[in-house]
Amino acid sequence: MYQGHPKPPAVQPPAKYRRKAILALLSFAMLLVSLDQYIVVVALPAIARNLHHSAQTLQSVVSAYTIASSGFLLFGGRASDLLGRRRILVVGLFLYLTASLAGGLATTPGQQIVARALQGLGGALVFPSTLAIINVRFSEGAERNRALGIWAGAGAAGLVIGVLLGGALTSFVSWRGVFLINVPLAGVAMAAALWLIEADGRIEWSRAFDLPGAVTATAAISLLVVALVEGPNFGWLSAETISLLIAGVAFGAAFIVIERRSADPLLPFGMLRNQWLRLGLLTATLFMATFGALLYFLSLLFQNVFGYDALQTGVAFLLPTAVVVTASALAGRVVTALGLRWTMIGALAIGMGGALLIGFNINHQASYLALVPGLVAVSIGDGAIFTAMFIAAAMGIPDRQQGVASSIVSTGSGVGAAVGLALLVLIANARIGDLAGEELRIAAAEGIARSTFAIAGGIALTLLIVIGRSSSQPGASCGP
Repeated sequence: MYQGHPKPPAVQPPAKYRRKAILALLSFAMLLVSLDQYIVVVALPAIARNLHHSAQTLQSVVSAYTIASSGFLLFGGRASDLLGRRRILVVGLFLYLTASLAGGLATTPGQQIVARALQGLGGALVFPSTLAIINVRFSEGAERNRALGIWAGAGAAGLVIGVLLGGALTSFVSWRGVFLINVPLAGVAMAAALWLIEADGRIEWSRAFDLPGAVTATAAISLLVVALVEGPNFGWLSAETISLLIAGVAFGAAFIVIERRSADPLLPFGMLRNQWLRLGLLTATLFMATFGALLYFLSLLFQNVFGYDALQTGVAFLLPTAVVVTASALAGRVVTALGLRWTMIGALAIGMGGALLIGFNINHQASYLALVPGLVAVSIGDGAIFTAMFIAAAMGIPDRQQGVASSIVSTGSGVGAAVGLALLVLIANARIGDLAGEELRIAAAEGIARSTFAIAGGIALTLLIVIGRSSSQPGASCGP
């Protein structure tokens, strides 16, 4: 029977450009999920007015994303290894697209919070799949370092661009724009992924998904992050916080027992014998607790102390954005030239100095210009260490475990973000009480300065860990 003409294959770019196009796509996807961690920050006042959020539910607009993305990262990494990295990337982008549409059209606080949680779930699928694809496609060493530099530059820049873009959209469109902008962007990324990346092979049904491990790991991480994020609202010694912590620890213990008995575990604990993976995990956790949290406090400084509106706050992040992107993109080449150890040490030292400079120059009469030297230095450290920590985490990991390795480091960064922000907010708000007006502005500046010094201390701790743990490791003083 006549079947008609066969469907012609999709036209692909020439081979020499295809790898570059795939890297550009993966970097764009990384930027997309990264920027959404902070894109809503400057839009929160407008969101609160329009949807009538309470103080507690407004905080949840930010924390729902963090909780969902942190809790499901191990699940996302395992899924990408077993079900196919392109499949999981496309599913994650589709979930991200639909959740963004729902968030932009939300009419109640509950709808918006659920949409943010689904965005976080989409990010938990996209993040490890993009990183795993890069680590599998590019050979360990100079080639992978350059690729990770570009990818990480997009991710690090996304944290800062989120604030810039959020300010512009809130000022010129509305707060709904910070959600709806993701719909066409994620749609383009989905189409490009289906066009550029080869279809995944058959699913390896012989490898178990380890559903009990996935459930207990997700529950443990989610409950612990909820406790840390909501602890200031519930009260650190409240029944709610203590119950969440106990439940999280219990699920964590159950996860360890399940993994030790599983023939094909979600998290092979033997992977953690890789010293570079351990270093990447520790660095990523402390990175988000320090460099990542600084963006939040700078946004508060610009708006609540300097009196900037949403657009001015976004513009204020133009300089650090440019520096972060440049430092991240160049870091891979620096690692190849100087070695991973010295790159990480240099980046952390410069970042620590920048945080100290910012802290010493913050007061209620400070100007943006006074902060510029510190902003430049901390942004150099931010961009370079973001790239370096993912290079470390991928060293010596076989291809079939790259998704899990990516998710381990990503989970650490999510937990670090929650822990760091929770502790730093306590430090910043320690002496505010019931102040109002000019007294509140002065106290807010002092609190942000204290938090910035605490961030510098956290970076110093990271520096000591890197010096101690990397000095005796293979490849510590040469490009990996």
